[in-house]
Amino acid sequence: MNFAVLQIILLAIAATIGMTLRQLPDFAFRSLTDHASEMDKIHARYDPGLGAAVVDLFERLQLFQVFRSWWFGAGLIVLIISIVICTLDRTPRLWRQSAHVRVVQPEPFFDPRLPDRARMPGVAAASVRSVFRRHRFKVREAEVDGVRYLYGDRNQWTKLATLSTHLGLILFLVAAAVTWKLGDEQPLVVADGETLTVQPIGTPGLLLVRNNGFSAPGFETGQPTDFTTDLTVYRDGQELARKTIRVNDPLSVGGYTFHQNGFGPAPDLVVRDGGGAVLWSGPVPLTSQNDGLPYDTFAVPGRDMGLEMLLLRDAQKVPTLLVIPYRVTTPAGGGDPVVERAGAMPIQAGESNTLPNIDFSVELRRVTDFTLLIAKHDPGQGIVWGAFGFLIGGLLVTFYLPRRRVWARLTPAGELSLVGRSDRYVDFDREFGRLLDDLVAVRTPA
Repeated sequence: MNFAVLQIILLAIAATIGMTLRQLPDFAFRSLTDHASEMDKIHARYDPGLGAAVVDLFERLQLFQVFRSWWFGAGLIVLIISIVICTLDRTPRLWRQSAHVRVVQPEPFFDPRLPDRARMPGVAAASVRSVFRRHRFKVREAEVDGVRYLYGDRNQWTKLATLSTHLGLILFLVAAAVTWKLGDEQPLVVADGETLTVQPIGTPGLLLVRNNGFSAPGFETGQPTDFTTDLTVYRDGQELARKTIRVNDPLSVGGYTFHQNGFGPAPDLVVRDGGGAVLWSGPVPLTSQNDGLPYDTFAVPGRDMGLEMLLLRDAQKVPTLLVIPYRVTTPAGGGDPVVERAGAMPIQAGESNTLPNIDFSVELRRVTDFTLLIAKHDPGQGIVWGAFGFLIGGLLVTFYLPRRRVWARLTPAGELSLVGRSDRYVDFDREFGRLLDDLVAVRTPA
């Protein structure tokens, strides 16, 4: 038990670290590029205060992925083993304490000088039996050498409820392991009218989501009244469900739950080459920020160049997209890559622009919105609810239905001796007093 408590304390400290430090999201482990990008964000956040060397050390110690780390998983496994062993060790003793009933007790057991004892004359066995049952005791009787023994037991099997509590703890840890191993959680950035796959291409029963339209009424005035996404989910091209989701009203279908998590602008661009052929057409979500303004980069298809895009708005909220074409080159003699920028192109909705030193043009048709969804697949969720039921059920039985026991010894002369016992969490002095009051009331005067 002490060892299990020590493990719980250590895991609680580790979990506190995991809740305090920013953790790498699940999608960061899908590719080296995503991992490097998310680590750059962590360095930008913690380097000024801790220093790059400390942040690198934290990364090696897996402190930015605590709940995925091997040592946290090993701690959960050891804790499960400890709880199972503790439960198996206690179960035979708990069973014996609950199942074994001893009606007949030796005479010294009823010595009135000991605590929780009483003695009185003039009470018949039938009266004792009636009073015991009125107090909801299950009564058993025996007679030895003319002396009648009565035993009252209430909530006999309560001690076994601790097994339910332990099972709940085990199931919580099992649920965590199942979710960690088989679960999936990832952000989905979907522009208006666009679709996006939820799982990797080639997954059997592939799910796709379509953003039919995002709405944030009142956002332009700084007082939004709602954030909604008209979302449709498809499986292998067949529509499964359609719903307008909100922050606290997700859509659950196909084993996934889709939560409304965020939104942002998505300029609808058309990129054409010098001959007018379309290289790209569609919204480009701006998921990053630069000096508090929506910002992102975009690789131009068929070209060795990219676009840096910064969205500006004037006092009348009219959007202007500042586009900066760039190319990353490596010096002939080696060394770090160099970013070469061609210049800046401010573009408003309905306009097109280009530069003399690039062979394509960029048109901004309009500025739409993208919605940020969190798609979560949690196979351990059902186990969590079962664990919650076992844990709470065991605690309720333990605290609200503790065991009470009463032994009575009645001599042929009519002298009654009583002994009372109870588990913790019971005001047994008061209950035993009420029992004695009722026995006194049914006495037959000598």
